[in-house]
Amino acid sequence: MHDLKRQFERKQALFLDQTGVVPAENTFWEPVVVTGEEIDAEIARLASLPAPKDGRRQSLIVHPSARAGSPGLAPGIQVALQVLLPGESTAPMRHNATEVNFCIRGAGRTTVAGRTIQFKQYDVWNHPSFAPYVHTNDTKEVQARLVYSNIALLQHMEVYVAQREISLDAPQHEAAAPQHAGADPKRTNPYGMFPIGTDGGLLMPYETLINPTAVESHPLHFPWQQVKAELDKLEALGSDYVGRRLYMMYNPVTGRTNGITPNFFATMTIRPPKIVDRPHRHVSAAINYYFSGSGYSMVAGNRYEWKAGDLMLSAPGWAVHNHASYDDYVYELTIQDQPLNIYMESLLWQESMKEPPVVLGTQSGFETNRKKVAA
Repeated sequence: MHDLKRQFERKQALFLDQTGVVPAENTFWEPVVVTGEEIDAEIARLASLPAPKDGRRQSLIVHPSARAGSPGLAPGIQVALQVLLPGESTAPMRHNATEVNFCIRGAGRTTVAGRTIQFKQYDVWNHPSFAPYVHTNDTKEVQARLVYSNIALLQHMEVYVAQREISLDAPQHEAAAPQHAGADPKRTNPYGMFPIGTDGGLLMPYETLINPTAVESHPLHFPWQQVKAELDKLEALGSDYVGRRLYMMYNPVTGRTNGITPNFFATMTIRPPKIVDRPHRHVSAAINYYFSGSGYSMVAGNRYEWKAGDLMLSAPGWAVHNHASYDDYVYELTIQDQPLNIYMESLLWQESMKEPPVVLGTQSGFETNRKKVAA
């Protein structure tokens, strides 16, 4: 069986009567803490393996509730632990997933979409979809990265496509799409759109449907030392500040959805000692990697302790939660599928349990007291 021909079994759809049926309650995925010791042990195990043909020593970090066929740490977020020994490189590949890479040990370089990124520990960078890439360890130390992707979501949709036997010089797009005819293709029928009805709707021809406006997506590198210098300034906000002391690593291609990729945002947070966030909740799931300090999280009334080196599904969708630091400074990377939810108009967000939830990106959001405490 090859890619262009499949043998399908004949099946028939069913009618599922839902008359008067109340939708089932969502199943919360329990928070999980993957300890630094467990991650270190898995790095050591992967490093002890013979080099595979494609150079990819990796393990998926999977939630016990993950659905068969789409192994994620959250329903729409897959997390892989990838290891390279000194002098090793991976074989080129590309896929229709987008990624956030985060170096947790060592250093090296990644060549993606024709750009080479030299990275160090705690650096973050993104991968655009279907861009060929290679990881290389050109240091004398073991390299370990956490890779966050939307593969689990694509696998659940049965549309994940990966190409592993390619050249690093493979074009991201096989051919340029033809240009529309006419001076103003969006207003010239039959190659453009035209109004229908009185509500502002348009009819779009096939020629426009298959040639949407292209927005080029680039890999972006966020060096930790530069990010940290800006992050440390947020300590000056003081204990009266009610927001979270963080910066989001923003990719302009995501526009109003505020992401590093179309699926995820990536934020770096500083928590000074003895800071307790106020409880809030959101539909988007959050995964935290703590690389300095220690503290705890309260999630739906349950307490979870964490420390430097731990990875945690810290906020299952719509669960009330907050975080607190102990006696030292906490730094953490948070990956959240907020941008996807904003685009789907599904991002319910409740910044304070004393305020009603809103649909972020569709309704006006929230304000903090930053101007007041920073004055």
